[in-house]
Amino acid sequence: MSSALSLAGLCLAVVAVVFLFLARGASDWRTASREPVGLAPAAAAHPGAIVQVYSARAWGWRGYFGVHTWIAVKPAGATAYTTYEVIGWRLRTSDSALAIRSRVPDERWFGSAPELLADKRGPGADALIARIDRAAREYPYPGEYSMWPGPNSNTFTAWVARAVPELEVDLPPTAIGKDYLGDRLVATAPSGSGVQVSLYGLLGFTASGVEGLEVNVLGLTFGAGLFPPALKLPIIGRIGPVR
Repeated sequence: MSSALSLAGLCLAVVAVVFLFLARGASDWRTASREPVGLAPAAAAHPGAIVQVYSARAWGWRGYFGVHTWIAVKPAGATAYTTYEVIGWRLRTSDSALAIRSRVPDERWFGSAPELLADKRGPGADALIARIDRAAREYPYPGEYSMWPGPNSNTFTAWVARAVPELEVDLPPTAIGKDYLGDRLVATAPSGSGVQVSLYGLLGFTASGVEGLEVNVLGLTFGAGLFPPALKLPIIGRIGPVR
């Protein structure tokens, strides 16, 4: 019985990976959809402060393995969102990969629909926004970008999330680079809680009440979420309810 269940689980995993490969979006980034998907309230119609964290599959073949993450904020009374993200190709024309700009927060990332990882609103959100802005501007690797093992867009989001643990962000296992700590060996987990040990994002482990238990091998995350229960795998992502 156990062998049959194991075989069935393996078959399901293979089917999921094949589906992911077949479901990749447009082959030309210039024509890939950037349409919003309806996860962000209209800024002008929502007077209160909003903080949201998103992830979406990266464009092209990179999306088979990993996601791009970003943070969007709207202070109380503002009529537009500001997004914070690291974009590698900015280094071709600029000395910084960090982009702080006004854009639609829930638009597709070159064809890939975003997933909402955190959503904070109302009283207290404005204070979080001020701390997010400060942490973003203190990001230590704005002039560096490496898809693997980091620093990259997920390294940036993890940096900010550590500084603002109230976000309680559980970055997906496909957020390659989230475990990159530079020359540090020990830090809090990307969520800002618990503990993480990581050797340049290539080997390590994470334990926290937000992420659960994770093991990082060559930048690939294997683990289990605890609240709620979920399985975390490379390429496939999280299997189970989103926190």
